[in-house]
Amino acid sequence: MKIEPKQIKIREVFDGYADQGDDGVFAYGGRLAIRPPYQREFVYDNDQAESVIQTVLKGFPLNVMYWVKASPDSYEVLDGQQRTLSVMQYLKHQYPITLDGKKYYWDALPDDSYDAIMNYEFMVYICEGKESEKLEWFRVVNIAGAKLTEQELRNSVYTGAWLSDAKRYFSKRNCAAKLLSDKYITGDPNRQELLEKALRGICEYQGISEITEYMARYKSDADADELWQYFQDVIHWVEKIFPKYFLDMKGLDWCHLYNEYHNFAYNSSVMAAEVKRLHEDEDVQKPKGIYEFLLCRDTDPFAGRLLNLRAFDKRDKLAAYSRQNGICPICGEHFAFEEMEGDHIKPWSKGGQTTPDNCQMLCKACNGKKSDKY
Repeated sequence: MKIEPKQIKIREVFDGYADQGDDGVFAYGGRLAIRPPYQREFVYDNDQAESVIQTVLKGFPLNVMYWVKASPDSYEVLDGQQRTLSVMQYLKHQYPITLDGKKYYWDALPDDSYDAIMNYEFMVYICEGKESEKLEWFRVVNIAGAKLTEQELRNSVYTGAWLSDAKRYFSKRNCAAKLLSDKYITGDPNRQELLEKALRGICEYQGISEITEYMARYKSDADADELWQYFQDVIHWVEKIFPKYFLDMKGLDWCHLYNEYHNFAYNSSVMAAEVKRLHEDEDVQKPKGIYEFLLCRDTDPFAGRLLNLRAFDKRDKLAAYSRQNGICPICGEHFAFEEMEGDHIKPWSKGGQTTPDNCQMLCKACNGKKSDKY
């Protein structure tokens, strides 16, 4: 890759600045794409952005920026997007800075501060090379900054109409996916975490092993309607099966649960009552496991383990061990106390309680095989 250093004044970069939303952000007389397809969305908060302006006002050096030569007279920002946008957005009156204890928007700055900003020179390295070289260099130069997420790296490779449409749904602060799923699914859309979760879910649903395989398959499509429809189906299914919302529903892998159980029939009224009952059950130590437990309890004999049920205390287990004379009631063999585990005689799922009279000691092998038989 060929690299040429160049000093460029802020006033030159600001010339022709235009934020065209999903169509990109441009400056430098329209010749510079500040946000190319493989760059992350702007993630600096106001304090971070102001620190860039304060650095410029003091005449201190900012980190070197890298532009890629896209054509003989056009460039793309390879590294330095957030610093550049911090300056451009301040010049567009999008946030104030503090000077001598007072807030100043751009048009209210003293003349000397105005000149200090406009005449400040960015240190830019102009790079020329193949697409693969640009992306590899992007990985390298971002190590010192905010580390790219895996999905941001995938986005850097599989650009096109499909990705642009997918980002419209999944990659903005108030995007449709965030508004739809915020009660249920965690993730910062700005860092592509919501998009990644949707992609991981649909890949599992379709039997595709890697997200990159899905993105490669659909990168030339005109839209991401299939992915968006799948994500809507997941959330609407959750709302239908569990009509009463509980805070611990947020953060579960609902895409996976949908993939596993959406073909089963459930009574939403029964599910709502069961969720409430289990939240009130003192034996349930893991409330977040309630939802998958209810989805699979009729098909998985070990579903109770999802709830991390309260264990028998040592006193109860010693009493049961003594009653049994150390004999496992399933295999009939004798074991030392340390080789046995406390177990519910009447399974918890069938109404058994974690009480001394419902405790028996099983050898570890038998307890591992035991389900909810009673």
